Amino acid sequence: MKKYSYVGVAFIILIFGIYAVPKIVNKFKTPNLVTIGKVPSFEFTNQDGNKISNSFYNNKVYVIEFFFTTCPTICPKMNENMVKIQNKFYGNLDFGIASFSINPEYDTPKILKAYAKHHGATLKNWNFLTGDKKEIYTLANNGIALYAGENAEAEGGFEHSGMFALVDKKGNIRSRLDDLGNPIAFYDGLDNKSIQMIKEDIEILLKE
Repeated sequence: MKKYSYVGVAFIILIFGIYAVPKIVNKFKTPNLVTIGKVPSFEFTNQDGNKISNSFYNNKVYVIEFFFTTCPTICPKMNENMVKIQNKFYGNLDFGIASFSINPEYDTPKILKAYAKHHGATLKNWNFLTGDKKEIYTLANNGIALYAGENAEAEGGFEHSGMFALVDKKGNIRSRLDDLGNPIAFYDGLDNKSIQMIKEDIEILLKE
């Protein structure tokens, strides 16, 4: 009886292994990052008063967000999470961040510099950018496809996406696929799980 019970247990373990191993492998499988689009040319002024164009990020992996310094809702959380991303890759000269103000009339370089300091944004390649409002909105809505707009009824007077765009060294917007095989396109700047995902995917792109 014991002999049969041991055989039975061994059989169960074998069957479990056949079904379980692929799941374990899939869990740790490197995500396949697809191309969503390409970042169009831009040139704006950063917190130090320097002109920064998309060529600044050539051969760098970087993250894009749209925000404004007086935002009373999602921006503080977005930039808290962006600082976490900064800290993960701090000192890596092949990584950067581009934060575009959607209220450039108020967000002067001086205001942006103070904001960056207050929020611990010390990464050398993190630019807080201001400039022509129309050009910034065109970049957000048409170039990147992250919504930004004015709304007098919204808190702070503006509305914008809370998502982050991930860009590879060649200026392509990249993302991983969801469980159904569809591109997620962007990463939720307010969600801890999504922040972990973008960290993992930045590491992948840095190795390309």
